Amino acid sequence: MDLALQRMEGGPLDAGTLAREVLGLSNAPRAVAERLAVALLASDPRVRQHEDGRWGLVAEALGSPLVEECAFAVVDVETTGMRATGPDRVTDVAVVVVQGARREVVFESLVNPGVPIPPRIASLTGITDAMVRQAPPFEAVADQVLAALAGRVFVAHNARFDWGFLAAEIGRARALGLSGPRICTVRLARRLLPQLESRSLDSLSLYFGLENSARHRAAGDALATADLLTRLLLLARERGARTLADLEAMTRRSVRTADADAGAEPG
Repeated sequence: MDLALQRMEGGPLDAGTLAREVLGLSNAPRAVAERLAVALLASDPRVRQHEDGRWGLVAEALGSPLVEECAFAVVDVETTGMRATGPDRVTDVAVVVVQGARREVVFESLVNPGVPIPPRIASLTGITDAMVRQAPPFEAVADQVLAALAGRVFVAHNARFDWGFLAAEIGRARALGLSGPRICTVRLARRLLPQLESRSLDSLSLYFGLENSARHRAAGDALATADLLTRLLLLARERGARTLADLEAMTRRSVRTADADAGAEPG
């Protein structure tokens, strides 16, 4: 990624040039080069794609973008279990964009996992085998998910879980990896609200008076996390956070485990 940013300091580059000079793929077909460019660059807010298809640095790329200039892709996935790199699969996914006053669901879909949903998980999420039988497989929605994440900061409540599952699904569907900045609202809450005993989504929603009429469904939890993010960003600014780098530094502080606060169940 650093090499790509260095090369773009001289001006925008097309996908073929990026494939050759950054990835070392001298003969990559155009479609493959463009797909690789999306995987490498689309989720990085320091980079944007021009109307002619070339990729270049945004004006703030020499420094970290200001928080108010960032577009956040708030993600939630529901799954068949906890093992992203094992047999478990996504059953429900949603992406909510938060940018200034904007708060919008830009993608939402049930997903046919191709494996049975365990009764315990179906009871928790309300998502059954019958509900996903006619839903698209992840491969059919992978490009839409990538587009929803493009150019935005990945945010989730226990981001390692949601990132891990999306990375695994996109890897299987497109042989691509996820990259770019990510913010975990569990970790951010631990730094900003040390007095709370729990930073689960339910506990933080209660603390801030947030409503969630669709708990353990991707859109409901993503919207609740988006509302939570706006509250946490206000607190972070009060603590002096001005840039994305400041937010990332807050989430890197040593914590017990994000998983323990987020809860042991998927979603």
